[in-house]
Amino acid sequence: MIVIDIEKKMRTYQGPQILRVDSWIAAHTITKISGPSGSGKTTLLKAIAGLVTPEKGRISFEGKLWLDTKQNFNLPPQKRKVGFVFQNYALFPHMTVMQHMEYATTDRDWINSLLHFAKLDTLVTHRPEYLSGGQQQRLAIIRALATKPELLLMDEPFSALDYDMRRDTVNQLVYIINEIGATCIIVSHNPNEIDHIATNYLKIG
Repeated sequence: MIVIDIEKKMRTYQGPQILRVDSWIAAHTITKISGPSGSGKTTLLKAIAGLVTPEKGRISFEGKLWLDTKQNFNLPPQKRKVGFVFQNYALFPHMTVMQHMEYATTDRDWINSLLHFAKLDTLVTHRPEYLSGGQQQRLAIIRALATKPELLLMDEPFSALDYDMRRDTVNQLVYIINEIGATCIIVSHNPNEIDHIATNYLKIG
C-alpha cells in the first residue's frame, strides 16, 4: 500500500497553487490519476518518486517510510525502486535502444521479452533520433519496466501511440505488471484509454 499525505507548492499558468493529496493506494493495483491541466498530476508522480520534495507531508510504500518532513527524512529516488515513464520520454540521445535496456538490467532474456513486447526487437541499434514518437514512447515504457520495479509511475505513457498500438500495449502491459508484481499509477487525460484496466481512481484538483 502507498500512503500519501503531502502539500507541495507549484507554479502554474494560473499562478501559485498548492497540491494537496491525502490518500492511499492498494498494492498490486493499477490506479488512474486524473484532473484538470495544472492540477499537479505530474508533480504528484515526481513527489512519489522522490524527484521533487513536498514542503509538508509523509509518503510510505509497503510499510517503508519514503518521506517524512517532520523528521526531515527523504529517501533518495534510487532507493525507492520506482520505474518512471516520463511524458517527454527522457531518453538518452547518444544511446541505442539496446544500450538503454542494458543500462537498466543485465537480464538478457528479460530484455528480449520487453523488446518483443514493444515491437522494437528489429531496432536495437537505433538511437532515439531515428525512432518515431510512438517507438520512443514504447522504449521509455520498457526501459522503466526493465528493472522490474515494485512501483511503476507513468505520465501520459500512450499519447504518441495510434489506436491499435495503444490498445495492444495497454492490454499487454497489464500482463507484465502482474508478472513482476508491481503497483502501477498512470496519469492519463484520455477518458477511455485505461478505464478498462484501472482498479482504482484518484482525482486531484
